[in-house]
Amino acid sequence: MGGFYHVCFAVPDIGAAMEELSGAVGVEWTPPRADRIGEWDFRIAFTRGDPPFIELIEGPEHSPWGCGGEGRFDHLGFWTSDLEAGAARLSRAGVGADFDGCPFGRRFAYHRAGSIGGRIELVDAARLADFRAAWAPGAGAMPIIDPPRGPGARWG
Repeated sequence: MGGFYHVCFAVPDIGAAMEELSGAVGVEWTPPRADRIGEWDFRIAFTRGDPPFIELIEGPEHSPWGCGGEGRFDHLGFWTSDLEAGAARLSRAGVGADFDGCPFGRRFAYHRAGSIGGRIELVDAARLADFRAAWAPGAGAMPIIDPPRGPGARWG
């Protein structure tokens, strides 16, 4: 599946989730990093190695990553060469916008996919080099999803 590079879980305790998954399936983690977007402080970590990655994010309740005290599937992440066109395509397909990072200077958008009980995240491919440097030095290829264009164009 072109562009898919991670699956994310929102968790109440990132350290506990990292420890449990490390013991259960042997994954290794980047150290968690603290960040802020809008009014929300959060912590985030990714598995080491090649994609697809597992992302864990711990955010406060009433934030885009609030989890009600229990871990949950949050989103599937895809790189896109055209964030606006990709977001419009998802909305036309009935996968409506849920949270837009762009007003906060972050080139990503979440769209709610009710059929999977989570979201699809589109991330601007212009961030790929920064992602590699911060989270995935030496990782394998991460393809970019290019939205289809023109009348009747479909994902294929």
